[in-house]
Amino acid sequence: MTKSILITGCSTGIGYTCAHALHKKGYQVIASCRKIADVERLQSEGLTCIQLDVSDIESIRAGASKAIELSNGNLYALFNNGAYGQPGAIEDLPTDALKEQFETNFFGWHELVRNILPTMRQNGAGRIVQNSSILGFAAMKYRGAYNASKFAIEGWTDTLRLELYGSQIHISLLEPGPIETRFRANALKAFKKWITIPGSVHETAYQQQMQRLEKEQSSKSFVLPPESCIQPLLHALESPKPKLRYRITTPTKVFAVLKRILPNRWIDPLLRKAA
Repeated sequence: MTKSILITGCSTGIGYTCAHALHKKGYQVIASCRKIADVERLQSEGLTCIQLDVSDIESIRAGASKAIELSNGNLYALFNNGAYGQPGAIEDLPTDALKEQFETNFFGWHELVRNILPTMRQNGAGRIVQNSSILGFAAMKYRGAYNASKFAIEGWTDTLRLELYGSQIHISLLEPGPIETRFRANALKAFKKWITIPGSVHETAYQQQMQRLEKEQSSKSFVLPPESCIQPLLHALESPKPKLRYRITTPTKVFAVLKRILPNRWIDPLLRKAA
């Protein structure tokens, strides 16, 4: 039987790439985007695509219901991918900026799982894959809001995995490091919305951040294309024993080892340099 999967955040990047890859592999892909224009674009490319805004609870409920309907009640998998990064020093971030970050990156994912999980339980099987980040276990400066949302997703996912034991519903985390996507462009918008540069003690660093975010392509080493997430996602969906965490890119793998063997005081200088 053809397996169906709902993927969020498919307008560009990892979601877009994985949606097309799974479609070619024979999955019934139900892609989703926040903007109608993107929904129509993906439909014109041959994908089934619905509108779903992970920051809007009514949109989430309607999208989940539509995905279950399109799969004839047999929705097998959910790939929670839609998210963005809110840059800025913690002391300069208004509380509302953090609330907005968590609405999309955390609460929206929670609501979507709650709406999908009963169908998976009824069917006796399912897969949930959460697109976390290296920043879900290794914090870096000027990414506090995003760090916090991904740390939260990691703990939330670990908890749900324990609660799903024996259900034949598996949940896994993808932990990409630097991936070449439109992530910087979206982060730049969020930065300009919430951060006031003049007068901040971080003003010089912010100017450097702005220059970095304005670049069309990353200048960092070890950057991989979105295609690097396809095989880990497929393994999480198809393996009888999916991994709990899939570490993608060299920095993720290196820092995962360092976090296990080194004290934090030794790791902090490495994290400051990496940022």
